[in-house]
Amino acid sequence: MPTTTDSLSLTGPLDSAALRRAATPLTVTVDAPARDRVDRGRRLFHGLRHGDGSGTRPIYGATTGFGALVGYAGRPHEADQCDNTLAHLGAGQGPDLPHEICRAALLLRAWSLSRGFSGVSGEVVDRLAAMFATTFSPAVPRYGSVGASGDLIPLAYATQALRGRGYAYLDGRRMPADEALTAAGLRPLDLDGRDALALVNGTSVTTAALALARDRVRDAHRSLMALTCLMADLLGCDPGFLDDDLLRAYGHAGAVDAGARMRRTLTGLGPSGNRPLQEPYSIRCTPQLLGAAEDALCYVDGVVAADLGGVSDNPLFFPGHDDREGKVVHGGNFFGQPAAFAADLLASVTAQLGNLAERQLDLLTDPARNGGLPPMLATAPGLQHGLQGVQLAATAFVAEIRRNATPAGMQSLPTNLHNQDVVPFGTQAALRSYDMAELLGLLIGSLALGLRQAVHVGARRPTAPRCAELLDALIEAIPPVDPDRPLDRDVRAAALLVAAHESP
Repeated sequence: MPTTTDSLSLTGPLDSAALRRAATPLTVTVDAPARDRVDRGRRLFHGLRHGDGSGTRPIYGATTGFGALVGYAGRPHEADQCDNTLAHLGAGQGPDLPHEICRAALLLRAWSLSRGFSGVSGEVVDRLAAMFATTFSPAVPRYGSVGASGDLIPLAYATQALRGRGYAYLDGRRMPADEALTAAGLRPLDLDGRDALALVNGTSVTTAALALARDRVRDAHRSLMALTCLMADLLGCDPGFLDDDLLRAYGHAGAVDAGARMRRTLTGLGPSGNRPLQEPYSIRCTPQLLGAAEDALCYVDGVVAADLGGVSDNPLFFPGHDDREGKVVHGGNFFGQPAAFAADLLASVTAQLGNLAERQLDLLTDPARNGGLPPMLATAPGLQHGLQGVQLAATAFVAEIRRNATPAGMQSLPTNLHNQDVVPFGTQAALRSYDMAELLGLLIGSLALGLRQAVHVGARRPTAPRCAELLDALIEAIPPVDPDRPLDRDVRAAALLVAAHESP
């Protein structure tokens, strides 16, 4: 099995970088403070569950049925109660979720459980931590969660895989979960009802997908800012639309910041003097558009940070000053409404950024607006077609993004015998934003490829050193489109290059 020296402790805070690291083998440690918290929570649960001298107390999922059947008694044996929790949730459908989402979700679950408020056994946290040192990843179907009582169905599939049931991936190959565990050197999880419910009753899939999608959109935002500067330089635009006094008068902090970053990138720009007095909005209004996107992304950042640092489960156990004191509280900390709103906002940002990239590519390929460059940036129009296929595909990408941008968080539907009479649909919102972010990256790559080709067919060299540096990186990595060739790989390569390039 692959080995790694990369390590992460469950005591410290999580961030989206940690979630990305979890996609590949990672050493996750459960150190003394985390273990003490988990053990205290477990002792409190056992005291409340089995009686501490004042009789047992009803605890959801440990002594009861689930969801709308909470008024009925659960199974008397704890191992049977685990099966009672998980079996009925095996109702998911559709393609498997990406491995990076599944493993990021389980890292979030491990971190939440390690806070000590869930009453789980230390063995559960230890086994979750051990999984990350391998390439094991549960096979989790995409559809089935309403994101209300946590991500019940997808997390149930993940939990069952860790028990050796269902399917999983190892080294990227799908196989029965018990075989994957054995090959990875892992033992199946042994759970009681509280353990099982705590593993499924959180928003970890939603949070993981939202955090990873946010990171991709932030990469695209930085890339689009750099490419807009490169485009303005290649066309010889006057940078007056970035004037600091102008943007401060606008009154929005994001626009002021975007303008300052773009001015730094365009230091050394020499206008050609041949452009219109006022550029099209896809150039002239970019500090306002990109600034508004930045302001919106800051809100998403706050939600992601709160979700990464919060505990999503029900019920929660709060130990007192000693093991005989404490309380169990039943509530709704599994309700993914903050993530749903944030994912819907992220979808709107993605749609507008994608629209901007597509409009800039359209301008660049149009000889009526691109300063006299050939149509479709073809070296020999008619004999060659340059970026024509890429521009068509970009239109399709934008249409797909727009189709998926409808808010999910407002589409509540009652379910579960009206026990879940309001639901946030955060899981759908977050997974859709993840998909949209991937398409946005392809639009960024398409625009970057167009800018690289524009210089080949007659656009001037950039006069701003930072713009020239980015162009030279594109030229080195991607040959000119001359003659025509399939450009799908070039689009992806350009997107990766610009995302990794130093941002404005």
